[in-house]
This record gives sequence, C-alpha cells and structure tokens, in this order.
Amino acid sequence: MTSSKPTAAVATAPPLAERGRGPRRSVLFFGFAFAVIADPVSSVAYAIEAALRALHGDLALLLPTMSLVVGLVVVVTANYWQLVRRFPKGGGAAAAAGRAFGPRWTFLPIGALVVDFVLTIGISISAAASAVIALFPGLAAWRIPLAMVLLVVVAGLTWFGHGGRLLFAVMTVAFVVISVAVLILGFTSPHATGHAAAATDPGRSAALAVVLAFPVAMALATGIEAPSTAIAQLGQLDDTHRRRFGRGTLALLVVIVGGLTLALTALAVHLHVGIPATDSTQIADIAHAAAGPGQLYGAFQLTSSLLLLAAASSSFQAGPGLLKALSGTAEQPGVLPPVLGRTNRHHTPYWSVVVYLAAAALIIVAAAGQEQELVLFYAVAVFVSFLVGLMAMARFATREQKTVLAWVNGLAAGAVAFTLAVNLLRGWPLLSLAATLLIAAGLYVRWTRAGRPSGIEDVETHAEAN
Repeated sequence: MTSSKPTAAVATAPPLAERGRGPRRSVLFFGFAFAVIADPVSSVAYAIEAALRALHGDLALLLPTMSLVVGLVVVVTANYWQLVRRFPKGGGAAAAAGRAFGPRWTFLPIGALVVDFVLTIGISISAAASAVIALFPGLAAWRIPLAMVLLVVVAGLTWFGHGGRLLFAVMTVAFVVISVAVLILGFTSPHATGHAAAATDPGRSAALAVVLAFPVAMALATGIEAPSTAIAQLGQLDDTHRRRFGRGTLALLVVIVGGLTLALTALAVHLHVGIPATDSTQIADIAHAAAGPGQLYGAFQLTSSLLLLAAASSSFQAGPGLLKALSGTAEQPGVLPPVLGRTNRHHTPYWSVVVYLAAAALIIVAAAGQEQELVLFYAVAVFVSFLVGLMAMARFATREQKTVLAWVNGLAAGAVAFTLAVNLLRGWPLLSLAATLLIAAGLYVRWTRAGRPSGIEDVETHAEAN
C-alpha cells in the first residue's frame, strides 16, 4: 500500500529541482559537445592543404573539392544521427554491426578504431609541431624531437585521467572564435595576398581531378563517430536526453566543421594562398595573409596547436579505454591480456597508454613528423567503420521495411565505399586497411579462444562508460 506523502513529494519536488537543471544541462552539453568535436574541428588544420596537394596546387578546384568533402561529411553524419537514435546508450558502428550481422562483425569497426586512434595521435601531434614551427621557423630542424616531446607530454597528461575534458572544450571554442576573427579580417581588410595561380593545369578534366582529390581530404570526417560512442559517458542522463546530446553534438559538428572548412577554403582562394613552404602550413599561410604577423596570427597558431594536442589527448584516452574494455574484468575475462586493463588511481590504463605511445611514435618517425604524409593513410581505417555502420543501418531499415531509408543508407554506403576505394588505389593507404584487418582478425581469434564471451557488441559502450 502506498501512502499519500511520497505522492505529495513527487508532485512538489520536480518544479524545485528543475530550477537549476536547465543551466546544469547546458553546461554539461557545452563541455560534452565541444570536447567531443575537438578531433573533427582540428582536422581543418590539415585537410584543406591535403586536398590542395592532391590537386597539385590548383586553387580553382579547391572549393568544389572541399564542398564535395563537406557534403559527404553530412551524409556520414546523417547515418550516425540514426545510430544515436537506435543506440542511445552508445556503441556506435560496433554495436550496429554486431546486432545486424552477428558479434563476429563487431571486430571490424573495433579494428578500424584502434588504427584510427593511433593515426589521430600521430597526425595531430605532427600537425601541432608544424603549427609551432610555422610560428617559430627556427625550430624546423628539430621537427621530430619537437613532435616526440609533445607526444610524451600529452601521453603523460593522460596519467591524470579525464580531468582535461572541459579544457578540450575551451580549446575548441577558442580556435573557432579566433578563426572567425581571421576570416572577417581576411575578407574585409587582408594584410597581404599570395601569388599562387588560380589554375595550374587548365587542360585536364576538372571533374576527374576533383573526384581523385576529395578522398584525401576526407580526413575531415574522422571523429564523426565520437558522439555516438561518447554518449555512454552520460550515465546521469536518461535515454531521451542522451539522444538529444548526441544529435545536438552531431549537428554542431556539421555546422562548425563544415562552416570553417568552406570559409577557410574560400579565403585561401580569395587571397591566392597555395601550397606552403616546408616550414609552414597552408592554414598558417592563410592566417598570416589575413592578419599579418601580429597578435591575431600568434593566437591563431597557438590555439590551433593546442586544439590539435587536445585531439591527440582525446584519442590517448579513448584508445587505451577501448583496450581496457577488451581486456575484460575480474568477473568476466576479456579478449586481450589483463595487463592492458591495469589502472592507476585516476583509472588510467597505463600499459594501454604505453602501447599507443609506442605505436604513435613509430609512425611519427616513419613520416618524419610531416602530417601531410600521414593524411594519405588517415581516412582509410575510419571509413571501414563508416561503411560497416552504414551497411548495418541499411540492414535494419530493410528488416523494418523502411524502403526509403534503406535506399538512402545504401547510397551513402556506396559513396563511402567509392571514397575508400579511391584512397586505396593510391597504394600506401593499403597499409592502413591491412592493419585494420589484422587487428580485427587477431581480436576475433582471441575472442573465439576465450569461449566467445557475450556482450562484445557493447565493448565501445563499456570503454566510454568507464
């Protein structure tokens, strides 16, 4: 029998509790959203230059190329919008693949994520070093040692756990605000203009050049999957609010990343800023042409380098967290050795951090600290995850007889598959695919030998929740 007192409490307490709930949720959303999108926003620092290099410096084709890139980002984001609705507790492409095709398919997106985290760390650290060198050209001879120092510092900060999440959000906002200031100045009263020609090879097929170039710049799409998995961190919210946070973050991602990319691309064309010298970057040259060598340029370089370090730090947390989740618990053995799950008092799986530190150091040295060398490998692994996720969503739509949605997901999967194929035709990106497949196969074999423990589809959810 229920008394009337609890009923009265339920009737009167919510209005009082709701008074502060809105502001608290707004602060939580700010911290969550801007921290999660640090990775894709930081990709602006090197994706535009990657496209221009693939176009052999043809500025006339740069804006159409980046428009196609942003269009595909919107398509992929739309798929993760559906994933957030279906899996409000997190899980992303791994959860979708496991439930659509069976648990063995879960390992393909997991393998892709492991490779993507390593490449994100490597390319973000290298790009941060390039940003510092553009500001202080005298450090150009020390590129690799500088990158190694930044790598060790970021890995060391990971020791203290997730305390830097709000700082990531602040760095993202600071970069966006200063970028807007640079854009306004560049379009209204630029300091100087470059000397790059509008077109370098007017005799070739423009359409073919764009089609072959845009997949390289799809590095811009990395990080799109983050909101669909990171919502698992929001244990204090119910499913409805986790969906809102996830979808709100995805919408913010498209607006900010797409807007900044197209605006900075248009400014590069407007100011004739072409392929940069070896001691600079295109985005640095854009800011320098717009604002000159003063404080705004310095602030732009500083915030871009800090944002890149924040993106690396985010992967230094998510990557080891995934290995920890795969290592299992005392109650249920996992796929990986238990040593990878050992944590310090800040809940940091320190041996997993060491694994990512070593892997990232290896690729940074192999690429001589040049982020543009790594961009070629970047969009391969994560596009494997995108493709599996889209195929899973198409499968769900087909089962539920949602014909239009199935066709939309199928066409999107075709576009992602085409992008992946064009990147692979360049040759060296096959290494990223090979690493993804080897990791996925190795995890599958260990899972089978462990007796196929249940719940593998939710490993990304557990990784983020922890």
